[in-house]
Amino acid sequence: MAQDFERYGDQDVGTSAATIHTSNSDDAIISVRLANTTTSTISASVFITSSVTGGSQDHYLIKNAPIVAGGSLELIDGGSKIVIESGDVVKAQSDTASSLSVWMSVVDAIST
Repeated sequence: MAQDFERYGDQDVGTSAATIHTSNSDDAIISVRLANTTTSTISASVFITSSVTGGSQDHYLIKNAPIVAGGSLELIDGGSKIVIESGDVVKAQSDTASSLSVWMSVVDAIST
């Protein structure tokens, strides 16, 4: 079966959570790269908002991780994957305005 690779990103992410990707099928996140675009250390978070009975819940992949000035952080490595389902929303946030660049790679529409 052929795999459909997709990529999503956002730049200048700040103190309000930014939506990076909303899944419309069962997907596998294979990479999330966070880069600090400022001259000071920042704290970054990435989480998935998923629907549950009675509302939604935030599930953190990483929370308040320090990233040095000009540095980056790879969240998924070593071949691991994170499965998301239709309607799940991947979001990123920083503790500093317009400071975070996010790039995410996904295998779209994996079979279940």
